[in-house]
Amino acid sequence: MDQSLERILVIDDDKELCSLLATYLKPEGLEIEEAHDGKRGIEMALSRKYSLLVLDVMLPGRLNGFNVLQHIRAKTDLPILMLSARGEDTDRITGLEMGADDYLPKPFNPRELLARIRTILRRSGSINQEIIEGTSAVRYKIGDVELDCGTRVAYCANEPVKLTSVEFHLLEVLIQNAGRVVTRDKLTKDVLDRTLSPFDRSIDVHVSKLRKKLGHRICGTERIKAVRGSGYIYTISASSDEEMQEGSSGKGHPDAQD
Repeated sequence: MDQSLERILVIDDDKELCSLLATYLKPEGLEIEEAHDGKRGIEMALSRKYSLLVLDVMLPGRLNGFNVLQHIRAKTDLPILMLSARGEDTDRITGLEMGADDYLPKPFNPRELLARIRTILRRSGSINQEIIEGTSAVRYKIGDVELDCGTRVAYCANEPVKLTSVEFHLLEVLIQNAGRVVTRDKLTKDVLDRTLSPFDRSIDVHVSKLRKKLGHRICGTERIKAVRGSGYIYTISASSDEEMQEGSSGKGHPDAQD
């Protein structure tokens, strides 16, 4: 196998689809390995090194896609893109709530799949990651939450919090804009790298997961407030504002886009 290629595991019982994906994605620098049932998929995902898992919801046998997702997410932070039947909104939301990074409805255009894969890999740091010698990574601290953007680790009350790559990126965008409303359109574009479409609840589900992991409230104040008809705001106090400025001062604070 070419070690320069990103290795992706596809768990789907549709062998023809897997073959087509392998043919389409290899010229794009992506090496595909296949598993056609849940049991084999779990074994491969946990015993080999992959950059990404593409997982179909509908699998034969006793282990469906959600079972597989649950087993894998309990053991590893491997980025996961789920495939679901078109129109099955409940399946998509369930997958996100269980730890999937994103979903794509079937049938799909291979170019769309490639775009989703590249977005997840870029967000997780698997590709296009550069470490510049002599520079320090940005760190943010607001209240009891601290983000180390170099190591991609989040802390709450000085304890590390296990976040998926999309959850970390979402929290990063919210904290960069702390005290200001960030629209769902902007969050979808900045975090998921796509345009918000009607009935797309991906960002809402990821925000809900962040609230559960960080605590819904801090000092009696709602941590991430929903602004009806607009988006979300990471609440900030005067003292928290000072902490954020200290945490990012002189370290290349990225410009926020309104």
